This record gives sequence, C-alpha cells and structure tokens, in this order.
Amino acid sequence: MELQGRIKLIKDTQVISEKFSKREFVIITEGEYPDHISIEFIQDKCSLLDSYQVNQLVTVGINIKGREWIDKQGEMKHFNTIQAWKISSVGGEAVSSGVPVESDVSALPF
Repeated sequence: MELQGRIKLIKDTQVISEKFSKREFVIITEGEYPDHISIEFIQDKCSLLDSYQVNQLVTVGINIKGREWIDKQGEMKHFNTIQAWKISSVGGEAVSSGVPVESDVSALPF
C-alpha cells in the first residue's frame, strides 16, 4: 500500500533494545478531510528519513501490522502499527533546510 502526504513531524530514532529500533514520523494527507497518520520505520530503514524534512510532500510505501496482547486481567487487546518500507519525494519537491526535526509545526499551513 502507499500513502501520500506532507511530513508534519519527524522524530529521532528510538533504540528500544540492542536488537530493535524505530523512528516515527507523521504525515498529513491532502484533500477535503486531511488525516494525520503516524508511521514508523524500523531497524535499518530508520535512516531513510535522514534526507527528508518537515513540510515535504512524500509518498510512503507501507505495511499495516496487527497483534494481540492479553493484559494482567486476562482481557485480550489488539494493536495496529503502520510500518514504512520506502519513502520518496513527490515530483522532486525540495524543502528549505531551515525547518528543524521534531519542530513545533503548529504555524505551518496544514
């Protein structure tokens, strides 16, 4: 599957354990009812975000992952994750390098 939107937020890579790391980012889809979608890269794919910036229009290749978990009370819960495996700029669009990662983007035109 693919999603297209503008990058709203790029977080730093989180090292969860010595065998697992992830890097989250948020895109905002365009259209009449924009969605704010949280997506993550895992493992060696985390560095793919290094050359992208907030407000850049991108297409992201994704997989939707789901898992179940049983809490201490024995109740079954389900969780979904959107994992990216590729990202590309739309139309070769360039963005100014002056926008910091994990910035407050409330002033951006979303």
